[in-house]
Amino acid sequence: MKINAFADVSLRALMVLAAAPGNQLLTTQNIADSVGTPYNHVSKAMARLRTMGLIDVERGRTGGSRLSNAGRTATVGQILRELDTRTDPADCMSATGNCPLINECKLRAALARAREAFYRELDPVVIADLPGSRQMAPVFEMIGLRPGLPEPLRPGVQPGQ
Repeated sequence: MKINAFADVSLRALMVLAAAPGNQLLTTQNIADSVGTPYNHVSKAMARLRTMGLIDVERGRTGGSRLSNAGRTATVGQILRELDTRTDPADCMSATGNCPLINECKLRAALARAREAFYRELDPVVIADLPGSRQMAPVFEMIGLRPGLPEPLRPGVQPGQ
C-alpha cells in the first residue's frame, strides 16, 4: 500500500513537531527544511493539519506551529484515513471512460478491504510516539535548533544572548 505525497509530507511534519524540544514553536520553513520538502508543499500540509485540529498555530514574528493535544494522541491510521483523497483504491477509469468491468467489481471491494486493513494496522501507532531523539537530533541541529534553546540560533548570535 502506498500513501500519497501529501500524506507523506503531513506525517513527516507531524513527526518533527512531535519531537520539537520543549513543545517549541516551529516555523513552516523550519519544518520544510527538516523534512527536505519545498516550503509550498509543507505550507499546504500545515494548513490542512490545522483544519484537522492536529496543530496549533501562533501568528506573528515569533509565531509558529506545535502539536495540539489532539495531535499528540492522533494515530497514523486515523490521520491517513482523513488525508487519503482517493475515493477508490483502483483507477477504474480509462481514457475512454469507466472500465467495462466496473459494475459489481469484486476487485474494487477487495482492494477497499485491503486499504482498510492497512489503516487498521496503523491505528495503534500514535504519531507523537514515532520520533526518537537519535533520529531527530541531527535534523534539529541542521535547522539550528538545540534542546533547551527557546528559538533557532541566528547567524552571529551566541547561545544565551
